[in-house]
Amino acid sequence: MKEAGEKTIDQSRKLSDAVRDVKNAFADRDDVVVDMREAHRMRLELLAAELAPVFADVPADMDNFDFVVSSGLQPRLWIDAVSHVAMGRDRRTYRFLRDTRIGRVVLAESTDMKPVADQVTRYVAERIVERQRMMEGGVELAVAGMKRADVPEAEPPLRSKTRSRTWSAFLSGLGLVAAGALVGLVVSVILLWDRIVAMVLNVRP
Repeated sequence: MKEAGEKTIDQSRKLSDAVRDVKNAFADRDDVVVDMREAHRMRLELLAAELAPVFADVPADMDNFDFVVSSGLQPRLWIDAVSHVAMGRDRRTYRFLRDTRIGRVVLAESTDMKPVADQVTRYVAERIVERQRMMEGGVELAVAGMKRADVPEAEPPLRSKTRSRTWSAFLSGLGLVAAGALVGLVVSVILLWDRIVAMVLNVRP
């Protein structure tokens, strides 16, 4: 009787029940992930709404800003190609991040929206000013008090150098031709010396 009971219990354990349990566990976990993602996205959209007046004041010809909330496992409010705002693991902390050559740096981090929004506003203003200065050609000296040395017009020296190099090359080539002709003449005289001497003796009376 005991062995029959054990067989009955074993037969009652079906694979379909185990699959259903695993699916339920995955569904519960997916619900948690979706809830986190939606919570992150909602807070970032609130921040975007707070910054909407700032985004609207950006010059229309500046296309290097994004100002969009991306989808995905970790939503982000993109400011430009290298900076964005994301939520921390606690779902409440705003983190304003920027990618640099030395790695990712945190420009602002707070559970309060206002300081992060202020930092984003300043960042946008700095990018606008940098672009304006670049367009105007304004460049600050790296060392205070340093002045650019007076540079004479470059065109005449460049021309004179080019002409001098041309003449030098021509004279060098001419010298090589003359030296080659002289060497050839000497070799010819040496090879034909006997004939030359004989001709000279025959010419004498």
